[in-house]
Amino acid sequence: VLTRSLLASRAFGKAFAGHSRPSLRPSAVSRPTSRQSVTVLAESRLEQLARVTTLSIDTGDLQVIKDFAATGFITDATTNPLFVSQAGLSGDPVYVAFVDDAIAYAREKDGDDVALAMDKLAVNLGVAIAKLVPGYISTEVDPRLSFDKEETLRRARRIIALYEEAGVPRSRVLIKLAATWEGIAAMAELEAEGITCNITLVFGFVQAVAAAQYGARLISPFPGRILDYNKRVQGREAWEPDEDPGVVAVRRMYEYFKRHGHETICMPASWRPSRGKGHDLDEIEALAGTDRMTIPPGFLEQLAQSSGTLPRKLEAAKAADTCSDDILCGGKISEAQFRLLMNQDGCATEKTAEGLRAFIADTDKLEEVIRQKLEEKSS
Repeated sequence: VLTRSLLASRAFGKAFAGHSRPSLRPSAVSRPTSRQSVTVLAESRLEQLARVTTLSIDTGDLQVIKDFAATGFITDATTNPLFVSQAGLSGDPVYVAFVDDAIAYAREKDGDDVALAMDKLAVNLGVAIAKLVPGYISTEVDPRLSFDKEETLRRARRIIALYEEAGVPRSRVLIKLAATWEGIAAMAELEAEGITCNITLVFGFVQAVAAAQYGARLISPFPGRILDYNKRVQGREAWEPDEDPGVVAVRRMYEYFKRHGHETICMPASWRPSRGKGHDLDEIEALAGTDRMTIPPGFLEQLAQSSGTLPRKLEAAKAADTCSDDILCGGKISEAQFRLLMNQDGCATEKTAEGLRAFIADTDKLEEVIRQKLEEKSS
């Protein structure tokens, strides 16, 4: 038995205390709130999963990332506007230093550029994470730009420049963009420049296929939120894991990529219990074998502490044979076709909008804090 310390940063636990907006994170089990140990059993489900799927940790908590990276089963890390906001608002000395550096950088370079300070803060967090994991780190462009291709391009290029200035090569960075038409169009240009992208907030088949057709390095479909939608629409509370609508949707995307030769990585995120309370790992286990997964710390800990065989559910060659979807829209979907198919997909339309609203709310909150700090420095 291998035991490792897991220190959940008080900063992240307190950052949004009293925040009334419903969390888009998984249930509370995904965030340890006190000092505890991660026990990695021999032949644990975490170890078995890591053999068939490359694993990323979904958190901005540096100590937690360090502890899980030390197990050898986690290679990548993902962040989002919520994590950056939590870091910026935490009051923890480590993250306060990131904020102060970002403020000083923006003042030196561009006077009082709030957007530059926010990009620099996100990069500061990413640079720290890059020292803890050997693989990809994901940093999201301001979600308020999800319908503005040109400004998305400008900010994405600046984020990459900030990483390279800090000594992190672009090959290690995934620029996260929402799966809007404008986000996908921006991604196509960035990928052509050697800037790899993670198309996130993927809830529908058309979003996944369009991202692959235009050359995304990676997509992040959200099976848990697809399940949430179907629970509400169908008035049903539980499914067997293999029949879970979120699992079915992600499996279809994965199969399509393998049949039609797309190299885009399928990395699901955001997990729910298919069968209800007490079955937190249902979706994760039902998608074992997909290219990558990003998983929050609490679920990683459950995997580390559980034993028994974890069957591989997805395999590339079998997926290609299983896929029943022909090439969509002749292999290069147009804007008009994308928008029509999005409109026809209630889950993709509703959940993309909901996810953007949540991330924008987090970004607005952080922007106000950064603006105040810039004003304080200049007064």
